Amino acid sequence: MTQTLEKRSDPPSGPSRRGADLVALARNTWRGLTSMRTALVLLFLLALAALPGAFLPQRSPSPQAVRDFFTEYPTLAPLLDRVGLFDIFSTPWFSAIYLLLFVSLVGCLVPRTWEQVRGLRAPTVAVPRNLSRLPHHASGADDRTPDEVVTAARARLRGWKVDVREEPGGTRTLSAEKGALREVGNVVFHMSLLALLVGIAVGKLFGYEGNVIVMADGSEFCNSGILAYDTFRPGLQVDGTELAPFCLDVDRFTAQYRPDGAADSFAADVRYSDSDALAEGTPPVPTTVAVNDPLRLDGERVYLLGHGYAPQFTVTFPGGEQRTLATQWEPVDQTTFLSQGATKFDRPGVTDEAERRRTQVAITGLFAPTSSGGGLVTSTFPALTRPEVAADVYQGDLGLDSGRGQSIFAIDQTMVDQGRLTRIARENLVPGQTIALPDGTGVRFDSVKEWVNLQVSHDPAQDAVLVAAVALLVGITLSLTIKRRRVWVRARPLGEDPGPGAPSTTDRRSLVEVGGLARTDQAGYGEEFERLRDDLLRPRNGGS
Repeated sequence: MTQTLEKRSDPPSGPSRRGADLVALARNTWRGLTSMRTALVLLFLLALAALPGAFLPQRSPSPQAVRDFFTEYPTLAPLLDRVGLFDIFSTPWFSAIYLLLFVSLVGCLVPRTWEQVRGLRAPTVAVPRNLSRLPHHASGADDRTPDEVVTAARARLRGWKVDVREEPGGTRTLSAEKGALREVGNVVFHMSLLALLVGIAVGKLFGYEGNVIVMADGSEFCNSGILAYDTFRPGLQVDGTELAPFCLDVDRFTAQYRPDGAADSFAADVRYSDSDALAEGTPPVPTTVAVNDPLRLDGERVYLLGHGYAPQFTVTFPGGEQRTLATQWEPVDQTTFLSQGATKFDRPGVTDEAERRRTQVAITGLFAPTSSGGGLVTSTFPALTRPEVAADVYQGDLGLDSGRGQSIFAIDQTMVDQGRLTRIARENLVPGQTIALPDGTGVRFDSVKEWVNLQVSHDPAQDAVLVAAVALLVGITLSLTIKRRRVWVRARPLGEDPGPGAPSTTDRRSLVEVGGLARTDQAGYGEEFERLRDDLLRPRNGGS
């Protein structure tokens, strides 16, 4: 008796074992990440993460609304800001979900698309052995030959994917499928969603948005660089040195209001010159920019976001020097356009730095386009019908040379607290009225100008995003409306034993069986199968 000893191999250990474990971990992680369940979970998380952006103001489009939120909720707002809820779409955690969803969709769609292409090219499923077990089934004797039955069935099922086969004993079968566009629509939907994510990412990388306030008195704005904007939000790959050049003159702003003060329409009459016109020196082209009707040129879109008023003041200094200035004031009530702001003046011709700082003038307060009258100025209507300003006049050092940034809508309060800027007059003014200061300076309220807030938006992927969005809707429509269904026909020749329970064929040339199956549980296929059954089986020969 011979005994054979086999050497058993020990499992790998050391670096090779750790390497195998890492490979297995990476493989399992990739499989889990690219599963459809994970993609759906990430899509749900992305929608959930975007919800705060719908309920909370965001700094990018509405910085003033964020400031108002901080004023109204001084305790809650810093906590929300700490986790980035006022900049949802720029937070690292939102970007992480976005990136994981992108990777998951790629991993899901590539093999699924290839599988779908192979499925479209594959032949139809062969006729089942026992059609009577299908949810939809009918059979009947027919005086046509099996070839004639199959030929007629093929003509009736035009537009279906059809395959004709032969079985032993002269039996002919037909397999037909319809509704493959359902799966195509499903793939198109997911591919469009992926393209939509890519388009949005490209826009965030190479797009930009900028806001600028322009006086509606013929003032000009040129897209020459980021310094031309009041605020500028570049994409990650945009440095602001290669902006598409164009110029825009705002000639007039027109607002229509309903009797209750609600806005009816906003429009700005402008003249623009694109890059070609600037190069060729051709005259500007007149057009109108309205809400939801932007100006499109050179790949840029110019939106009309808002408007406001700019009171114009003339300051006459004791030496007779005059300065006239109209500075935009900020609306604090969007219903009546009650506005606040600050108009700041330097005394001209003063070379002594200390003297210049002592004689600076600022006019602050409230402006009402339609004043209520009386001692306390407020606005009762947003249109410019009865303008009045409640002016506080300050004199001294405005702190413009302190190196600290300050809002154009307010004075530097620290200069007031230090006694370097003093309020020396307070009075309500209508156009044409003047305040006389103790040192002989006169402050006259001249008139009111209007300004518009324009947003210039550049998104190189906007056309691709639009196409992807349309394709997404088409794909989901196909996926939800088209039904996958199959029909099988078997025609046995005369004399063949049809099996137990089937009608006798001793007096007919063939026995026809029809079976149907819907790939999805949707109503309506029963009625369609009954119509097919009536067409495929001769009624005069009976059926069951």
